[in-house]
Amino acid sequence: MYRKEFYVFKDEKPIPAVIRNYESKDFPSLIRIQEESFPPPFPSELWWNTKQLSNHVNLFPEGALCLEVNGEIAASMTGLMIDYDPNHPDHSWEEITDNGYITNHNPNGNTLYVVDIGVRPAYRKYGLGKWLMQSMYEVVVHLGLKRLLGGGRMPGYHKEADEMTADQYLDEVVKGNKKDPVITFLLRCGRTPVKAAADYLDDEESCNYAALMEWKNPYFTTNKDQKTNK
Repeated sequence: MYRKEFYVFKDEKPIPAVIRNYESKDFPSLIRIQEESFPPPFPSELWWNTKQLSNHVNLFPEGALCLEVNGEIAASMTGLMIDYDPNHPDHSWEEITDNGYITNHNPNGNTLYVVDIGVRPAYRKYGLGKWLMQSMYEVVVHLGLKRLLGGGRMPGYHKEADEMTADQYLDEVVKGNKKDPVITFLLRCGRTPVKAAADYLDDEESCNYAALMEWKNPYFTTNKDQKTNK
């Protein structure tokens, strides 16, 4: 199981933090993170419920991470394994994650797919999202997978939708001509764009688009001594 102890900083003061696998006792805190991280107009029915969280810890505990700051759960990140074909990248969040229940988790998959990442607003100056992303990269390396993949919201796109396509907006963000709260963050975390995916999620701010973005495992090899046959 995963556990990493380190320090985050607030006003130059170090504060102890831990990233670990979340458990059933953490469910109320994880639901609170969802409520605070994704307020309306984000659909409340997409917040976690206890059945979904139970599936996360039972089906793929390695992909169920939370981050504590001074003993308080402040952020979380969840993933599942899929067998991803780069030649057929199109999908929706609902189909790729089984609507967040991850019953389609594939232990023999080649890709760790990000189901969700959330940070409570009061902790968004601590760099927690980047710490969680780095930890999930470590899970990818540990499991010998090809990549981490996920769809990032494009909450700034609705302001530009009358002037450009989603792919054009994504390209402008990547070039640095525009900033997007989510996509720019993912770029800072080392993710690279694959494409803009239509009808990915019921998300008014993103006009239902998401940017599929990946991180390729630099240690991945197809040699026979590879830990897993992925």
